[in-house]
Amino acid sequence: MDIINQTNRTILFEEMNPEKLDIMTIVGDVRGIDSLSDDKIKEINQHLLVKSFDEFLDKFSPSVYSFFNAANQKVMYTLKKPEGISDDSVSEIKIDQSNDFLKMLFTLIDTKRSQGITNVDFKFENLLDMISPKKVMDDIRQVRKEIHYLYAQHDKLDDGDPKKLDLGDKLNFMFEDASKNYNNVMAMLPLAIEDIKTRLLLGSSQEESHSEAIQIGQLTIGETGELKIIEAPKSDSTQLLVMDDSIGNGLISVFEDDYDSVSDTPSSYVKDLVVRTFCPLPALQSNINTEVEVQNYNTYLEFYKNAKDEFVKTVKPLVEKILGVKMYFDQYATKNKGMQPSLIVTNAKLDMMVKSSNIPRLETFLNTVNAKNDFSDTIWFGIVPSVQLESSGSSTVSRERFRGNEKVAKQDGNTMESLSMLLQVVKDYKLQIFFSFETGEETTFNSMATSGIDKYMDKCGVLVRKEYSEYAVPCIPNFTVIPKDKSGVVIDTKMLQTEDGVTLSKEKEDILKLWIEGVYIGAAYVAAGIVAAYQCGEYLKESFKSVSREFPGVRFDIEAGDNGLRAVTTMAKEISGFTNNIKDAINRKNFGFVFSSENAQLQGKDIKRITVYKARSLASADEGFDPLYKTLVSTYIERILRFQTGDFKHDNIVKFFSNNPNSQKSKWLSTRGFTNSIIQDGDDMSFMIDDKSNLCQIDLVFNGNVKNLEVMITKGTTPVKA
Repeated sequence: MDIINQTNRTILFEEMNPEKLDIMTIVGDVRGIDSLSDDKIKEINQHLLVKSFDEFLDKFSPSVYSFFNAANQKVMYTLKKPEGISDDSVSEIKIDQSNDFLKMLFTLIDTKRSQGITNVDFKFENLLDMISPKKVMDDIRQVRKEIHYLYAQHDKLDDGDPKKLDLGDKLNFMFEDASKNYNNVMAMLPLAIEDIKTRLLLGSSQEESHSEAIQIGQLTIGETGELKIIEAPKSDSTQLLVMDDSIGNGLISVFEDDYDSVSDTPSSYVKDLVVRTFCPLPALQSNINTEVEVQNYNTYLEFYKNAKDEFVKTVKPLVEKILGVKMYFDQYATKNKGMQPSLIVTNAKLDMMVKSSNIPRLETFLNTVNAKNDFSDTIWFGIVPSVQLESSGSSTVSRERFRGNEKVAKQDGNTMESLSMLLQVVKDYKLQIFFSFETGEETTFNSMATSGIDKYMDKCGVLVRKEYSEYAVPCIPNFTVIPKDKSGVVIDTKMLQTEDGVTLSKEKEDILKLWIEGVYIGAAYVAAGIVAAYQCGEYLKESFKSVSREFPGVRFDIEAGDNGLRAVTTMAKEISGFTNNIKDAINRKNFGFVFSSENAQLQGKDIKRITVYKARSLASADEGFDPLYKTLVSTYIERILRFQTGDFKHDNIVKFFSNNPNSQKSKWLSTRGFTNSIIQDGDDMSFMIDDKSNLCQIDLVFNGNVKNLEVMITKGTTPVKA
């Protein structure tokens, strides 16, 4: 570890925010140069390297842009900032931890993980309503509670008191958060919807969804002892306002001033709405125009539902990428941090990266970080999600008798041609590329459980028996966050005016519902994440007793013994398992990086997470395909050999492999027995130097299987006896 201190830096070939810098722009023109300067690498790391999910959100701030179209009275959403529209007319919506859609998905993943139950039994609907106005309002109520609590403490203290100043900072931060929405009508709509509902349905239980006219009264005992509720004197209702202490009144004026200062286009209705939301008044407003309010409620609700629908459709591809990055980092689930995984995000589309004009830029960058004896910036793995998987045999219909699925063109999938071009480049720099196929129902655990792995093998046929095959790792199947058929979200129900009040409609057509159409995570993110995680000795120590801190996890074989049941993913089980026929086919073909959702036990405890079943590259072997660790160990040994032999000097190679107790080979042989030993029991390494061709052939034996490594020797000035 003192020579190579990390073996898990990963590069993600994906665009996250077109408004931010990308790797090609930073690298720039490379004509006539072989390597980038240290300053340039520092700049790339500054903009594109992230070591945690929070840092990723901070550096890339993934966003959706919205503007209003007066022609069709709709909200339009786009992932690219629209050109030709003034900045004043475009709103940037950051997709971060506080975005209600992303928050809902994180909660769903965490809940599913803690329950450990399959998709068929999981109650998705209980969490999907987190994006309904009611749940948005629940979050605001919590913020409101905190503001009132802090303001009450702040109000009690003397001016200049350091504690009061600290509380002032906290209140400023919370008001800043609240005020972000004053100019965002879309963010205010859930408040308006719930506000009208609260005022019109005051006094009714939520289950009844019905209200009659209300007069505030008081309970009395009459002259003859009878109980009666009589209308409260008007002075009492004003008294209520007076009784409301200075804290409430103080906050009201703070919010009013804040709204007037921050709002670009002030509206008295919105100002009252903000005040009512954060400082609900105890007195009843008797002058409610029910007809107008009901009309407003239904208009807001319809508009909100349609806008949310458009938003979800636009943001979903971006959200799936964000979830992928989160799952990459989540796999490193260890209390003691050691070799922490890191990710370079190219922030460019793969087809742009592999254009003939841009390939020299990628090559120069990789040559700088991967072809030096300084390994701190070396990249070991790559992720390519969303490779196109055309499904064959889809029949066409001449006439649509019933409403079917709309044929939606897949967005921005990566082609097999782009992937093979990338592999052609990265093989020289020994990057193992984890790739997964487009997300959707046809690439899930459910689909693989019924149709097997043949379609994936067929698709990868063009990548087999090539020079770069050992660097290609197909990852299957993709993960399901929300299944398509369980992705309905009830926003709310329309309101009807009745003779004696208002009621929420019971009619089916008045229930406003949107369909998310399923949310998925590409398997490549999780596969690269788990392999990057088990490179770290601290991670392995969580599940294995015998781990050496001297070595990375390059030789760790996740398929061996019960390793797969110990180093599990953080993903919850999805199905009850594959049939024996499907498992036999997977074992017979030994293809790909395959995840498994099986019933399994380890030391009497149920495994409730998805595990790794196979971890293979596309390098052909006697029985199917080679485990990916073989390529990883070979790369590691070659890099150590180059470093210790001064770029493969003849005499130093002989020393490296000699039986001297201080040689590197002897040290590795003497430290067998650890989970992450470089040479395991049953492994061996030998070399043969061909002076005529100036080549050194190294045979790495893994459990009886030989992998050949060939290096070009640097000739010394004097011959050395072996």
